[in-house]
Formats: sequence, C-alpha cells, structure tokens
Amino acid sequence: MKNIRVRFAPSPTGKLHIGNLRTAIFNWLFARHNNGKFLIRIEDTDLERSTKENTDGILDVLNWMEMTSDEPVVIQTSLIKQHHALVQKLLEEGKAYKCFCSQEHLEAQRKELEEKGEFFKYPGTCKNLSEKEKEANSNKPFVVRFKLPEQEVIEFNDLIKGTVSFDMNQFDDFIIVRSDGSLTYNFVVVHDDILMKISHIIRGEDHLINTPKQIFLYQAAGATPPYFAHLPMILGASGQKLSKRDATTAVLDYRKKGFLSGALLNYLVRLGWSHGDQEIFTKDELIKFFELEHVGKKASIFDTAKLEWVNSVYIKAMSAEDLLNNIIWFVDSEFESKTVSLSKQQLLDLLNLYKERVNTLSELANLIVLASVPPVVYDQESVKKWCLKSTLSVLQKLEEELLNISDFSKDNLQAMVKTLSKSLDLKMGNVAQPIRIALIGSDSGPGVFDMLDLFGKKISLQRLKLFYEFLEKYNFE
Repeated sequence: MKNIRVRFAPSPTGKLHIGNLRTAIFNWLFARHNNGKFLIRIEDTDLERSTKENTDGILDVLNWMEMTSDEPVVIQTSLIKQHHALVQKLLEEGKAYKCFCSQEHLEAQRKELEEKGEFFKYPGTCKNLSEKEKEANSNKPFVVRFKLPEQEVIEFNDLIKGTVSFDMNQFDDFIIVRSDGSLTYNFVVVHDDILMKISHIIRGEDHLINTPKQIFLYQAAGATPPYFAHLPMILGASGQKLSKRDATTAVLDYRKKGFLSGALLNYLVRLGWSHGDQEIFTKDELIKFFELEHVGKKASIFDTAKLEWVNSVYIKAMSAEDLLNNIIWFVDSEFESKTVSLSKQQLLDLLNLYKERVNTLSELANLIVLASVPPVVYDQESVKKWCLKSTLSVLQKLEEELLNISDFSKDNLQAMVKTLSKSLDLKMGNVAQPIRIALIGSDSGPGVFDMLDLFGKKISLQRLKLFYEFLEKYNFE
C-alpha cells in the first residue's frame, strides 16, 4: 500500500485510558508495517473540559510508549477558521442549511412521539425555506444542519467487519454547528482528516454509527472517504465496556504501578489481534506480523492477571541496570535514597535475584527496599513454622561458622550449612529457613545462599544477631 497515513486523535478531557491506547497502538503498528505515517491530533474543541494537563499527560504516555507523531502534532482548535470556511461553502452549495427551530419546540415533538412509542427525528422543517422565510427568521438563534442525501441505504466496506450497511431512515439532518457557534464532532473530525490527508481510520467500533454521516460529509466536501476499520471493544471483567472515566483504566496509573511499556504494548495488541498461538512478541515482530486481516470481530476481556504475567516475562528479560532506571523514572524517584545502605553492585544483584519473583516494578522496588534494611518485623507464620527454642543454639553455631569462613561465596556457604545441618542431625531447611527469616523477615524470597553471598559477611552477621535477640524474647508455644 502507498501513502498510508493514519492518525490517533484523543480528546484531552481526561487521562488517556487503556481502550484509547490500544487504538493508538493498532494505528501505529499499521503505519509501521506499511511504511506509512502515524500522526497525532489533539481534539480540544470541548473548551470547558479540555486541559493542558491532560494534553501533556496524553503526549507523555505516547512518548513513553515510543509512539511519537511522524509530523508535528495537530491541535484541533488551530483549524477553526478552516472549519468555518467549509461550513460556509456547504451553505452556499445548498448541502447544509440554517435551522431556526427552537430546542423547546423540538423537545416537545420528541416527547409527544416517544409517548406514542414512535421514533423521533428532525422533520426537516427548515430544509427548504424560501429566501423570504430565511429573512424573516434572520434575527433568531439557529443551528446549521447537514442535508443528508435522499437514499434508503448506505453501504461501505469495513476492513475488519466486512460489508456494513445502515438504513438511512434512522438518521436525520444532523447538526454541524450549534447555536453558540461551536462545531460538532462529526463535522470537525471529517474536515481534520481531509486536511491531514488521512488514508485509513482505525478506531473503536463505538464509532461505527458515525460512519454513514462522515462518509456523506467527505463526499459533500469533495473528498474521497478513507478506508475504515472498526476495532472490537475491550470489556472489563464484568462484561461492561471499559470507561474513560474508570480510574482502573488510566494508562499513567499502570505505569506508576510498574508495568513496562513493552509489556503493555504486547498485551494490548493481543486484545483483538493474533498471530498463531504466539503470546510474547518483540516490537520488531509486531511490526512485521501486524495486519488488520488478523484482527478479530468479537470483544475482548481485559484481564489484569494476564497483563501481569506478560509484564513478568518482560521483567525477567531485562537487565538489572534497565530495571533500576525504570524504577527510578516511573515508579519511585526516591528509590536510590531508600536503598542507600546497599552498594550499586548489591542493588543490581538484588534486582537480578528478585526479578524472577515479581509481576511489576512496584513489587520489585518494594521488595528491594525491604531487603536493603534489617527486618523491622518478622513474619509470624514463618517464625512459627521454622523456629524452636533450639534454633537459638543453631544460630549461635552458625555465627561461629560464618565468622571463621574465609571464602564467603555461595558454594562455600551452602556446603558449610549442609555440613552444619548434618552435624546437628537437622534437615537443611531447619537451618536455611531461619537464616532467610533473619535476612529478609520471611521464609519466602530468593535463595538463602544467594542472599548471604550478596549481603556479605558483615551485614549477614548483623541480621543474624538481630534475629537471635528477637528469638531470645519470643514466646515459643
């Protein structure tokens, strides 16, 4: 395909949410796969609710996802003059008209018909006013309506859904300019796409109902309609559509929780698109394989547990340095100050140990912070399970062995504990698990000997001593 130009056009009336991000991803991948252009337009014509903070947040997310615009970002309000020029052109050509019907009158008609169980649509009262009638109403407030062509059905090809048709009897001459002079969504979005030379519109299927109106607007403006592709919806666990105002769907919240951009990209692509049974993809693979033909037609369920699994795969594959940078930049800017007791190498070693056990960077950061200082409390279930009064003497003997060991390495430490366990006629776990509790406060964590090796002799002995002092005062049952 040649001259592929797609756009992502969010409204800055709130935070960017998961559904919108998936739309951006599909547009971006389609452009990259076809060597086309990916463009961004900020649709800020809702002046009351649009904010600079939301605009900055949207662009921040797209930068984080490495999906920046191939051309300067378009701000919709900067095109207002061109929009009004097209309105005037449509009026002059008789493709639109001023409607002087009062809102109160139309609402009364609507109510009357609805009480009879009938469907209301604008009856076209002002469609064919004479010049004299227009002059008589010239001082009245008015809206501008688009004059729909008189035809029974409109049919178009959707690149995902196939042939789609609409009964035109369900549509009326819709408003393109409100009585306050503001322009409606369907009008400005079409004109913007014409000005930006958009070739393909890839969006959620909640916009499918807008397509007939927009096709007629393209034709009225003398432009060829683009190709349309409507993506299946994303539903929550309850089966309801994910809402823009649902706090659990804001992308920045997922970043703060420690989800990686690559993992989010990977997971959201798989919500509606597939390439065989493959689950994990590199970005280059997604660009290579992505085609709209492989987008499904059914809605997808957003599964947080599945996203966490994908994220864990990405975390395991990352270097400790990259993990550290991501934690500092996106999860906890004070992470380094919270782990100041550790050397840089110890910190990196801990990240490598713990990354195998977590789903998110926030979990990883919390575990590292806890491990970087002596435990303030010890997990009671762990203590009950592994510690007896005799554990005190085990810890004493262990301290003696650790003081005397010259090669404080993982293999030597493991051999020493194995020998000590055998000499005390204890299972390995009855010695190793109290060590783990002493080091990190719980019997759940990385390998004991990895931790001893990482912390070194001084820190390990300090924590064993603190745990010994705790057990001296502990009420064994």
